[in-house]
Amino acid sequence: MLYIIGLGLADERDISVKGLEIVKRAKRVYLEAYTAVLLVDKVVLEAYYGRSIIVADRETVESQSDSILAGADTVDVAFLVVGDPFSATTHADLALRCRQNSPPIPTRTLPNASILTAVGATGLSLYSFGQTVSMVFYEENWRPDSWYPKVKENAELGLHTLILLDIKVKEPNLKALERGKYIFDPPRFMTAAQCAEQMLETEKTRAASEEGKSTGVAGRERLAVAVARLGSEGEKIVAGTLEELAHQDLGKPLHSLVLCGWKMHEMEWEFVRDFAVNREKFDEIWKRDYAGKGVQ
Repeated sequence: MLYIIGLGLADERDISVKGLEIVKRAKRVYLEAYTAVLLVDKVVLEAYYGRSIIVADRETVESQSDSILAGADTVDVAFLVVGDPFSATTHADLALRCRQNSPPIPTRTLPNASILTAVGATGLSLYSFGQTVSMVFYEENWRPDSWYPKVKENAELGLHTLILLDIKVKEPNLKALERGKYIFDPPRFMTAAQCAEQMLETEKTRAASEEGKSTGVAGRERLAVAVARLGSEGEKIVAGTLEELAHQDLGKPLHSLVLCGWKMHEMEWEFVRDFAVNREKFDEIWKRDYAGKGVQ
């Protein structure tokens, strides 16, 4: 059987008791290591679990999954996922491959905490979130804004938008590849400040375009909440305008950002304002642009 086991968000102790029991008895244990990362190294996990762990990078999971599934129809194989197993479509694809295997491989999923639920620690209601979007690193000649229409759709409905930030782990250096060398770039993790800065840049670019595609959904005074290392003892939550958050240092990864919808309820405001960079400014903008808008 293939067990897809959620590890939670922080460290080695976030695994469930059931999950740990399976890890201890499994024939092989894999750790998916590219859609997210824990706040501790693999050696810490191995010491706590009492098992050796095989790191599964993007290429292994997406192109060499046969090695993971080998023999899983007769022995137990544990596939460890940071957060919740099905927060990323990659893991659903792995489960589908088990169904399509001949003979089919039985699977079992053990859920855990995910950023999709842990973001409730900000005080924003999970019922009031729209579609989740991803933000990639802007490059010199590549600055995609495919996230913008989705944020716009959420904004028009008054819903919050959770923005998941780019992670670059074991990425090949393109210039080295051109020379026939396979060298990996150092890991990079987008910060909430970088995300806010890119959103402001896109808003400005769209406003200046001839098509007039700017809608103001990522304007300087849009309220947002930045989070870092949720679920850990060192978690950090900071609220403010996008302009303010573009200058906030939340420390080590992983970061995420939430753009507040205009239906933000008074109870949400009371909770979030305690995290504000400038509480007076936060209150002023909320009362002007958000207060009472969500009351039916």
